[in-house]
Amino acid sequence: MGGCEKQESNEAFSLFLFSTMLDGQTALMQSLSALEIPKTGKLDVVIDTDTYNEIDDQFAVVYALLSPERLNVQAIYAAPFLNSRSVSAEDGMLKSKEEILRLLNRLHRDSKDLVFEGSRAFMSENDNQPLQSPAATDLIDRAMNSNKTLFVITLGAPTNVASAILLEPKIKDKIAVIWLGGKGLGWKTAYEFNLKQDLFASQVLFDSGVPLVQIPTNPVTSHLQTTLPEIEFYLSGQGAIGDYLVEIYKDYFKDHFGRSKVIWDISAVAYLLNEDWFTTEIVHSPILTSEMTYSVDNSRHFIKMTPALSRDKIFADIFEKIQKANK
Repeated sequence: MGGCEKQESNEAFSLFLFSTMLDGQTALMQSLSALEIPKTGKLDVVIDTDTYNEIDDQFAVVYALLSPERLNVQAIYAAPFLNSRSVSAEDGMLKSKEEILRLLNRLHRDSKDLVFEGSRAFMSENDNQPLQSPAATDLIDRAMNSNKTLFVITLGAPTNVASAILLEPKIKDKIAVIWLGGKGLGWKTAYEFNLKQDLFASQVLFDSGVPLVQIPTNPVTSHLQTTLPEIEFYLSGQGAIGDYLVEIYKDYFKDHFGRSKVIWDISAVAYLLNEDWFTTEIVHSPILTSEMTYSVDNSRHFIKMTPALSRDKIFADIFEKIQKANK
């Protein structure tokens, strides 16, 4: 190859690298912009929750509703779940709706036009097809009619949210999903209750390009542990809602001696209240395999992950808000 041809080839390769770098920076900036949380002002949010699954969703829903200085909770969606507290995904969803209503009653909040039933099955049970539900319909309508980002706090299997994305892909430009689900990328498995309940819906979150903040259970929200003595000390006598949270915590174990309980789901609410309580990383969205493991592809879009959080600041905030609500 002659000198001129070699120089032209080098220049072309350099131009290609520069163009590739710019494309990557553009994609990164778009991801960062879509996931940017305003430092001040109120955020419009909806909550998607399998509230009766155990006891952590109740704490999270209460936490969000008692944070009106920051969160404008526009809707609460009942998500399906199936475990020892339900006989089917539909039963889990309906029990979750009933639990949401119990919480609102103890908070003296009106449930009209606020609570919506979600899917009566998992997408993974329905040939991986999106499922129509009042929750999915409301999310689509609310997102498409919003003039600012609608933050979707997702605390269970993401069936309702993933269905809405597939039914109306345009909402990806209108929402940002904060999902408590899966394990951290460094773990040998992604296997976790919210993720495994509806594997296909979980894959939609990672594959669709929707702005996504993943808050892994292990090794992140697993630090949000508390004990019955701590719960009783801060919440007993703190109104109907404080006493109810103590009651369900106490009933969760027969024997609390030397035991603690993780209240996972308050993390997703806390993230929107104060991002500084978390460390965050921008990563390429992982490929969630059918074996519930992660595969890496550095050509994929970016999401945000939280590798660590401040346990004490989050619990101090929720305890303080429940106590203030009782004054």
